[in-house]
Amino acid sequence: MTEVVHLTVERGVATVTLDSPRNRNALSRQLVEELSAHLEAAGSDDDVRAVLLTHTGPVFCAGADLSEAAAEGMEAGTRRMIDLFTLVVELPKPVVCRVAGKARAGGLGLLGACDVVVADDGGDYAFTEARLGLAPAMISLTLLPRLDGRAAGRYFITGETFGAMEAERIGLLTRAVPLPQLDDAVETVLDGLRAASPQGLAESKRLVTEPVRRLLAERGDEMATLSAKLFSSPEAREGMSAFLQKRPPAWAV
Repeated sequence: MTEVVHLTVERGVATVTLDSPRNRNALSRQLVEELSAHLEAAGSDDDVRAVLLTHTGPVFCAGADLSEAAAEGMEAGTRRMIDLFTLVVELPKPVVCRVAGKARAGGLGLLGACDVVVADDGGDYAFTEARLGLAPAMISLTLLPRLDGRAAGRYFITGETFGAMEAERIGLLTRAVPLPQLDDAVETVLDGLRAASPQGLAESKRLVTEPVRRLLAERGDEMATLSAKLFSSPEAREGMSAFLQKRPPAWAV
C-alpha cells in the first residue's frame, strides 16, 4: 500500500506531509493511522523540537472520507478522529500547520488542534457538515475554544465558504500571508521554536491548550457517538450520496 503521509526530520523539526491529493487529503482510515504513527514518532524523538504539518495538492484536508463513510459507516472512524485530535493537542511538542489552499469540515478540526496555523491568503474554508445532514460535532471540541463565538454560530450553521483573512479574524488561522511569503512566515515561527527549550515548549503548550484538552477528555466520547449516529441517519446518507453524485440533496430549496 502506497504511503499517504510522509515524515522527515531536519534541524529539529519533524515535517509531516499529507500526500493523498486524489481524495483531497481526506481523513481516511489509512491517512489517520499513518498521521498518528508519524506524530507519535516525532513526539518520542529527542532530536525533534517541533512538528510542521503540511500537505500536497490544493486542499490541506477535506474532512472525513465520505466514500469510505458511505460504504463502511463511521463508528470506528469517529473514534479515530477524536484520538487524532487528542494526540495533536497532547503532543509535548508544538505542532505548526502550513496551509496552501483550502480546508473543509474535519480538516478544520485538525487546524483547531494545531498550535500555530499559517496559511496563504488566497485559500478558503467551510464547515460543510450541516449541508450534508451532519453537524461539526467532533471538531467543535478543538474549535469552539479558539473561535469568535458569533462567527462560529454563523459558519457552523450556514456552511458558507469564507476566505483566509476572515479565517484569521475569527481565530481559525494564526496568520494569513500572500503565498510567496508563506514559507518564510512558517520558517519564522519554526526558528522561534528552535530557540526555546523542550521543557519550556511542553509546559507553555499545556497552558494554552488546557480548554481544548479538557473538552476532548470530557466530551470526546459523546461527540464521537453523536457523529456516528448522524453519519448513519437517512438525511446524512442522502447528503453524502448527493455530494458524491454532484447533485443537490433532496431537501435543497
